[in-house]
Amino acid sequence: MSRYAGPLIDPHHHLWDLSLNRHPWLEARPEAEEMVYGSIEALRRDYLTADYLRDSNRQNIVATVHVEAGWRDDDPLGETLWLEGQADTRVARRLVARVPLAHPDAEARLEAEAARPRVTGIRDIVSWDADPAKRFAPRPGLMSDLGWRHGLKAVTRLGLSFDLMLYPPQMAEAQRLVADFPDTLFVLNHCGSPADRSADGMRLWAEGLRELARAPNVRLKLSDPVAYDPHWTLDSLRAVIRHGIDCFGAERAMFASDFPVTGLHASFDAIYEAFRTIVADLTMDEQAALFFDTANRTYRLGLDRSAFSDSAFSDRIPA
Repeated sequence: MSRYAGPLIDPHHHLWDLSLNRHPWLEARPEAEEMVYGSIEALRRDYLTADYLRDSNRQNIVATVHVEAGWRDDDPLGETLWLEGQADTRVARRLVARVPLAHPDAEARLEAEAARPRVTGIRDIVSWDADPAKRFAPRPGLMSDLGWRHGLKAVTRLGLSFDLMLYPPQMAEAQRLVADFPDTLFVLNHCGSPADRSADGMRLWAEGLRELARAPNVRLKLSDPVAYDPHWTLDSLRAVIRHGIDCFGAERAMFASDFPVTGLHASFDAIYEAFRTIVADLTMDEQAALFFDTANRTYRLGLDRSAFSDSAFSDRIPA
């Protein structure tokens, strides 16, 4: 077995500068607060390009895709303009911007984002749960809402992909959505968010993932598998990751860090060590797809993998 030691694209991470006061969910609150992945207190600090490069410096990252980080709704385009000002051209080379699709000005906001050269995708989180600690969306049923769907039509018209973040109980609704929008490229985030780790919960996730994979316009982001598995082991991650690859195939799946959120439960090196170990038995072409090629195609980075040297990095990766 050989483990991939070539260049990496990280197609899912976040940056923020708390001094900008643009991330309401990260504002300090006097009461104890937890989210679905536990306390977020450790995330209440600036996380800038230099921080990402420090965390990832032992990996061969050649380009990244920044995914919207909950920027304030009253400052449309603000996050994109801020990210365009970052100095390192590897980081945030492509952007998945936030536009609430049911907003009255959604179409104008989408057109403004699409005019920015780095923006290739949109995310409007639909994850909803009756438990407020697990809830990201403002209300249930967004994927069936006619106004929200009108916004998604504009996403498609503008040639943008859509990052889809939901919970397994919403996968049946998502199956209808992706069938109704066959010309939209959907990217399912975070392995499909298997948050309910009970036997029934994992069965619902596994079956829903397999059904979603039947749609050719859906790709899977194998990002932050530790979010809902804080006491993870290599075996527990393997069960989730290999099921995702079995469903979608390497050509429609991609590894991603989701840093700094993943950092709540694993270091950058630990999560990529796990990724490499779990797929070491796959062909090198399949591994290259998971670590580079699928993300390169999905987010239209236009990079030539052969142009990047891996010789300086390969001696750090055990055979």
